Amino acid sequence: MKRILLLLAVLGLMQNAQAQFGLGGGGQKITITGRITAVIADSATKAPIDYATISLVRVKDNKSVNGAVTDAKGKVTLQNVAPDQYKLSIGFMGYKNKTVMLKTSPEKPDLNAGTIYISGTQSDLKEVAIVGKTPMIENKIDKVVYNAEQDVTTAGANASDVMRKVPMVTVDIDGNPTLRGSAVRVLINGKPSGTMSNSVSDALKMIPAEEIKSVEVITSPSAKYDAEGAGGIINIITKKKTAQGINGNASVSAGTRQNNGNFSLNGKKGRLGITSNFGVQYAIPQDTKVVLVNDNYTANTSLVQDGFTKAKRYGYNGSVGLDYDINAYNSLSTNIKYNDFTTGSDGSLGVISRVVDTTVNYNRFSKNNMSFKNVDWSADYRRTTKKEGEEFTVSGQASFGRNTSDYNTYNIFQNGQTSVPVIGDNTGKNNEYTVQTDYTYPFSKGVILETGLKGIFRTIKSKYESSEQDFDYNQDVGAAYGVLSFKLAKTIDVKGGLRAEYTDISGVSGSSLNFNNDYFNLFPSAIISKKMKGNSTLKLSYNRRMQRPSLNYLNPFLNRTDPQNQSQGNPSLSPELTDLVELGYSTFIKGSVINASIFYRSTMDVIESIYVPDQKLTTYSNVGNNRSYGANVFGSYNPLPKWTLMGNFSVSTYNVRNSDSGVSTGNYANYTVFARSAVAFTGGWNTEVFGVYNGRKKTFQGTSGAMAFYGGAFKKDIMKKQATVGVNVLNPFNRDLHIRTENKGATFLQSTNIYYPLRSFGVSFSYKFGKVTFSQPKKKKGVNNDDLKQDEGAGGMGGGVQPKQ
Repeated sequence: MKRILLLLAVLGLMQNAQAQFGLGGGGQKITITGRITAVIADSATKAPIDYATISLVRVKDNKSVNGAVTDAKGKVTLQNVAPDQYKLSIGFMGYKNKTVMLKTSPEKPDLNAGTIYISGTQSDLKEVAIVGKTPMIENKIDKVVYNAEQDVTTAGANASDVMRKVPMVTVDIDGNPTLRGSAVRVLINGKPSGTMSNSVSDALKMIPAEEIKSVEVITSPSAKYDAEGAGGIINIITKKKTAQGINGNASVSAGTRQNNGNFSLNGKKGRLGITSNFGVQYAIPQDTKVVLVNDNYTANTSLVQDGFTKAKRYGYNGSVGLDYDINAYNSLSTNIKYNDFTTGSDGSLGVISRVVDTTVNYNRFSKNNMSFKNVDWSADYRRTTKKEGEEFTVSGQASFGRNTSDYNTYNIFQNGQTSVPVIGDNTGKNNEYTVQTDYTYPFSKGVILETGLKGIFRTIKSKYESSEQDFDYNQDVGAAYGVLSFKLAKTIDVKGGLRAEYTDISGVSGSSLNFNNDYFNLFPSAIISKKMKGNSTLKLSYNRRMQRPSLNYLNPFLNRTDPQNQSQGNPSLSPELTDLVELGYSTFIKGSVINASIFYRSTMDVIESIYVPDQKLTTYSNVGNNRSYGANVFGSYNPLPKWTLMGNFSVSTYNVRNSDSGVSTGNYANYTVFARSAVAFTGGWNTEVFGVYNGRKKTFQGTSGAMAFYGGAFKKDIMKKQATVGVNVLNPFNRDLHIRTENKGATFLQSTNIYYPLRSFGVSFSYKFGKVTFSQPKKKKGVNNDDLKQDEGAGGMGGGVQPKQ
């Protein structure tokens, strides 16, 4: 019943918007109307011009009453035109604007204006050169934008490489991004992806840098966005396929560690655009040294495991999208994506087990395999009006995920005997349906209202080898928001809003766990931005956010790949609630950029993994409340016109207190540092070097070790800049990256030492093909689900190594 009510609420907004926009029906009676037709052509070649913009303006009041774009034959038809005198305005990129006077009458309401010729702004219109240049970094009221298409050093790279250059973002060695030390939600063109939920690093490696237009960093999301967690939102904007004709890109990257390939093919004819993409990834298996220690002081036991695991990781993905502009005010788009990833590892460890005064030695062998398959389908309708900035959208998305996990582990003792294998498997299905409507209305140039409704319906079914342990979980979310933007003064912009969300949760696991929970929350947000002298901006913001735990956190499946280090989800987790206050300052000085911020963040019911020594189990828990202070400084400087220096430093405190037990971690500081130098030489040569240092991270029970890595690349444009070849290197002077993770308490110590095989060398090649002409892009909107807490570093480290093997 609640699902039906949520859906009816969403449809109610659609109906209301339909009434406002006049999408059908209505009581106004029009007695006489006609139509105006014309063909737009090139004055020099006489060829028809498709996708030219047509506007019909009434002469007596100079009011725009109709508009459209020409089709593939240069023809345009304007319907429902009342008899009057009009100005027909024609515009198209690379051509001079032209206005033609027309008149219709009640006796002759239909008018054929014939062929109208327009002339080019330059003598050769076969190729259009776009000379306007967007700055590499832009600072807007609610986000910072990194325009990746302006960075020539990204050619032949992937989205993970691009992320390392984005302000305030830190990327670990395997490509997982964090924002000011906290995990973030990554969106593609404002939409979530099931693949991102499973493995952010894998999904990013599948996106070639050539496809990325910009990256938006939203540290303080407004009420328009789903209730998101402490970190913020990273939104990757891909290049719009607005080019007429056929074009594409092929890229391949091969090396001693990672291998990637990607192919995209896009076409646009008139109002119809088609995009397609296919990518593959393969990580060469390498031995990873692992040393695990488990000491239980109460039971007087000790366990040491020392050996190697060999990880595997491979996958592929593909997508096909269609965009169709019905006319100048209405457009449709749809997209379907499929992703398939497989990870796993084979382990062989020597074990020394001591119980009181008895010591046993044996070897443990294990196989662990996981696969992630996901299909995302989305459809969007967008309508604009003659009023600039007014917009109504309806979006829907269906996501179908299937995850499988199986393991097999056994021991061989010194006498040659083999233990009974420990075997387990789990199949999880995650289906998600979303429908939303958004409406934007500009009261004036400086006052804009945004409103919307949204419904999300999630169903999770997890089946184990024993049907008695099956886990069924349902989560329904209904949301409504309103955001108002206005100018408080000439140099002061304000953006404030309120979001309301209702969540209904139910689930059952076997015969021992049956739960229901529902909660209603309000999420206010506010941003005040002041423009100062010298291209400087000062911003103060506040918002409240929530992150609900995802399937990895909730699934009670007991993974016994290592019986001495088992893992299990917790379906009784509560969501995290976060309040964030931030003061930011940014300035642009002769092409150099400085972006600095300080913030206070309070998070209730922090979700972290915890180790239970008596059960030899790692699970998840709401460990307590965290009050954190932090700062971030990003800078970009050009000592010479073609030499760019870039750096980022983030620090935040960690102090979690559990109100039930009274246990407090005390104050600790977590910090990250990134530095980069890039030089562009004449002849199409580009080079860069970078380094990353992530300091030791404090957790509720212990610490996660520091890590440092560095790399560089040389790239060369060839074939008249249609292709790029490159050589890259990562940690050339150190084969392994050593990371130590430790959990400890009064009665136990658990430590993990992993030596990831990091050193790698590789080559890359990227080629663009196709001859195109350009038309104006249209803004697209879609579903954006960013409310689920994900695993930090979901893709693992060192090509998919599972530490606890």
